[in-house]
Amino acid sequence: MTKPFLTHLVASFFYLTSLSTTAASFGDPKLGKIKSPSCVFCHGQNGIAQNNTYPNLNSQNPQYLFNAMKAYQNDQRTGDYASMMKTQLQRLNDQDLKDIAAFYSSLP
Repeated sequence: MTKPFLTHLVASFFYLTSLSTTAASFGDPKLGKIKSPSCVFCHGQNGIAQNNTYPNLNSQNPQYLFNAMKAYQNDQRTGDYASMMKTQLQRLNDQDLKDIAAFYSSLP
């Protein structure tokens, strides 16, 4: 094996292992699944929306998902679904949002 190949192999390993731990270290995906029953109506059980006007959440960066949910909570996002999202998220605390983000980001 050549040195560039080994370097690429090691880098790929660390990249792939970081993907699998990113969601778990951010929040608890198992709790996120439990805390997200209303999310599935628009975003699907596997994070893939059945309606193309809703975003897919699977495999998204957990920090991005958390920030997006916080922005909806704080009226910092606008658009057709901003009011609905704020209503859905209003009772959730930061840990709930992190768990939900971890759940959706852990989905393939």
